[in-house]
Amino acid sequence: MKKQAVLIGSFNRARALAKSLNSKGYHVTIIYNNYEKCKILAEIEEVTVIYGEETKPFVLEDANIKDADIAIALTSKDEDNLIICELCKKKFNVKKTISVLNDPLKTDFFYKMGVDSVICEVNAITNIIEQQAIYEGIVTMIPTGEGRISIVEVPILIGSPAVGKKLWEINLPKDVIIGCIIRGEESKIPRGDTRILSGDKLILISANKQEIYAIKELTGQI
Repeated sequence: MKKQAVLIGSFNRARALAKSLNSKGYHVTIIYNNYEKCKILAEIEEVTVIYGEETKPFVLEDANIKDADIAIALTSKDEDNLIICELCKKKFNVKKTISVLNDPLKTDFFYKMGVDSVICEVNAITNIIEQQAIYEGIVTMIPTGEGRISIVEVPILIGSPAVGKKLWEINLPKDVIIGCIIRGEESKIPRGDTRILSGDKLILISANKQEIYAIKELTGQI
């Protein structure tokens, strides 16, 4: 059975995200408060569209929100997104709630109110700029948990300090793990005795911005 995702608000965000989640095997339902744009959204294959006010419990109920694995509040109003997430979590017992947030000062408050994941565009953009300033070759793949967890791709070039070393020989910060090595067309889960080669791409999972120190250890650049 497909996982159920409900996207609530924001025509452009919902349309783009629906297509992405569809490609990953989710059944997507969109709730939006503009009838004409709902008709456009309904043209997306295998997407259910509900017209109605996003913060109304009966509209969420019409969307079978109780069956959702994940609910994502995408409206432009922070207060509406918080109401939506609280209804989904407390009234309908949705497993995971995600909220877009405009005001970064409200981030901790949203977490305290029970929102599972908060995505603040201001903070996300700031983090990306900081990371790109550190090392141009790093590609941020998945910003999660409002910067608390980072997943980054690090290319290993000729002359990098990590070339030829086994994982256990590399002094990584305790909050960083190498989750995957991409080598040519292959991907592999590394072990302690896995040797890093020139041309590898390392997928790092990091907490507390420790990827900065890991990148220096692996590439010699900062």
